[in-house]
Amino acid sequence: MQGRQDLLSHAVARKRCASCQRWSGLRYPAMAPDAVLIESETSTGICQGGPWDGSERRARSACGHWQCWDALNSQDEMVTANA
Repeated sequence: MQGRQDLLSHAVARKRCASCQRWSGLRYPAMAPDAVLIESETSTGICQGGPWDGSERRARSACGHWQCWDALNSQDEMVTANA
């Protein structure tokens, strides 16, 4: 894995696999709760429980069954609590 400064930021508002609870690819919550960090535009992971269940999907793929990744929700709660 690269250093986190080399990772790509992907907006949660785009509702893509990178920020979906069902995607198993490697990613990290960004410092701001409205973004997720991925290694590359071609990063892949397995969809777990969505309409693409068991299929390899790229971080920037999308479907109509997106669910916000829990790690982003808990980070948003931490930011709100510290405000």
